Amino acid sequence: MAQLDDLVFFQQLARAGSLTATARDLGLSLSAVSKRLKQLEARLGVELASRTTRRLSLTAEGERYLERGAAILEELAELEEALGEQQAALSGPLRVNATFGFGRRHVAPLLSEFCARHPGVEATLELSNYPLSLGEQGFDVGIRVGEPPDSRLVARRILANRRVLCASPDYVARMASLASPADLATHPCLILRENESDYAVWRFHRRSDSGEEQAVKVAGPLASNDGEVIVQLALDGHGIVLRSWWDIHHHLAHGRLVELLPEWRGVRADFHAVYQQRRHVPARIRAFVAFLEEGMPGRVPALSDAP
Repeated sequence: MAQLDDLVFFQQLARAGSLTATARDLGLSLSAVSKRLKQLEARLGVELASRTTRRLSLTAEGERYLERGAAILEELAELEEALGEQQAALSGPLRVNATFGFGRRHVAPLLSEFCARHPGVEATLELSNYPLSLGEQGFDVGIRVGEPPDSRLVARRILANRRVLCASPDYVARMASLASPADLATHPCLILRENESDYAVWRFHRRSDSGEEQAVKVAGPLASNDGEVIVQLALDGHGIVLRSWWDIHHHLAHGRLVELLPEWRGVRADFHAVYQQRRHVPARIRAFVAFLEEGMPGRVPALSDAP
């Protein structure tokens, strides 16, 4: 039906954010995309968007058409999915978002294995520095650190994780006294720059019934916006690092890094697979999340203090 085709087209247009990006995504000319939008508006009798070639802003009518159209397409997809679930083969698009480091090392290999088992699934993995919106960006599954703040998302924990304070044996052999997190203020700390600040605040809690916590402002002569660089600087003996268990457990196991202040714990930073709540979650999404839950712990050793 032409109406359904128009709904799909407008969803793609709104997601791309511009006529130029839509033309690129659909493999059409810019003039063809512009003409189709004009034809759609003429059929509906309303203006759906104000636009230039670089930017598109939805009108109130466009927002309504987008929202209601998404609901209609989702119901249709749910109907077809429900009718086809009796078949063993999974199929359809699967769009996943994860951060660069964790996504490269762990999500990508598992997605590859999942698609090898289910060749009917058409998967896209988009890596980013920060989590992208599932609804606005059109992702089916997002990999998030910590509990997601959006209560409209279903969250399944796929990996227990925490931050670990550590340094190379070479640095430990020559470092000044380190009796508590507060002493970190006098040590060269390797800073992962995630904002414009020249320092970072590292948080810890004591492994005891006291529940004591400390937050320490740390700084150092070396910093980077890339986690792999920070770990390498620590391996080279430049100072102390606070990194996630998933990222440095193998260095700890082989003695290339040494955990410091083991009586103190860095904050928990568990990984969750999140997806939007809906009446019927497509089988391919449920299966992929279950695959992550099953496969991820085998890639990273369990934390001794995991609940």
